[in-house]
Amino acid sequence: MSLVQRAIGTLIHRTYTAIRRAGAISAASPASYRFRHLGEGATIAFPPGAIFGEAWIEVGDHTLIGERVSISCGMNPDLDLGPDSILRIGRACSIGRGSHIVAHQSIDIGDDVFTGPYVYITDQNHVYDDPDIPIGRQWPRNSPVSIGSGSWLGAGAIILPGTTLGRQCVVAGGAVVRGEFPDHSVVAGVPARRVRGYSPKLGWHTPLPVDAAP
Repeated sequence: MSLVQRAIGTLIHRTYTAIRRAGAISAASPASYRFRHLGEGATIAFPPGAIFGEAWIEVGDHTLIGERVSISCGMNPDLDLGPDSILRIGRACSIGRGSHIVAHQSIDIGDDVFTGPYVYITDQNHVYDDPDIPIGRQWPRNSPVSIGSGSWLGAGAIILPGTTLGRQCVVAGGAVVRGEFPDHSVVAGVPARRVRGYSPKLGWHTPLPVDAAP
């Protein structure tokens, strides 16, 4: 590689680094004022994914939202979604690149929640009530989602409407999760099942089949 090529490469990398820093959304940037709350030290990396409905989104202090993460409230921009926040992400979380968090009614993500890349979390799904109407034209149904503090969601995990994860749960990569799971659950599979649990009496153990979430 010639000196000229090296100089051009260095310039490109430095310029791109500067663009990423300037394009990131933080509490100090003008774009932060569209959010209901964007905490101190919180950052949405550049380039972002689709972001709209900011007035109904709260992000806690020191949370990092990775590149190309889509976070949205409602089906499209410029809707009036009422007086309360709909999507709440706690403090000191890390949302992996390429993830999607799509809220329509209520999504609560606790503090210190980490996700791998390409995780999908939503509180809305299409229904199949009428077999004669295209599924995409049937009115969707909402059900709140809650992810407990300290949890870890592996790469490619899908969190479906109506899911409640307790504190410090682990979701295996690629799992499709729906239902309620207590604190310290390890869930895996399609559909996801509780494959490990913890209690002061038993320590870490494999739950009996009756203990598995439906």
